[in-house]
Amino acid sequence: MTTLVFAYGTLKEGFPNFASNKGARIPGAFLTVQRFPFYLVGTRRVPWLVNAPGQGERIAGQVFQVNDAALDEMDILEGVHVSNGYRRMTIEVVDRDKTEALAFPALVYVKQPDQFALETICVGPLAEYTLDHAALYRRKKL
Repeated sequence: MTTLVFAYGTLKEGFPNFASNKGARIPGAFLTVQRFPFYLVGTRRVPWLVNAPGQGERIAGQVFQVNDAALDEMDILEGVHVSNGYRRMTIEVVDRDKTEALAFPALVYVKQPDQFALETICVGPLAEYTLDHAALYRRKKL
């Protein structure tokens, strides 16, 4: 089975964790239909999309078609099975360059509002994670 995943941060093509993204990129640039709070958080400057629809900005990103194995690898990177990890949810996205484009569902990795502490914000709010932001990112030490 394949699934669409909206990547807004380090899983985007050309960004620090793209090697963990085994999906096929859907051509185009995409935006979330709803607005979300989006920040770089903590000493590692990790991109956090907060599960608070209607707040923040419409977020720019890329969409990938992934199979179950690729989704499992993303889940491991995003820590969906640990208490402080990201959670997957379905959102609506749209091609930002097509005025008549129809919205469609895609999975996205989000942090829950109760995980979010204002004192940890380093950059933001953001509408897009750029290469300049990615240069601030620090990988997790193993």
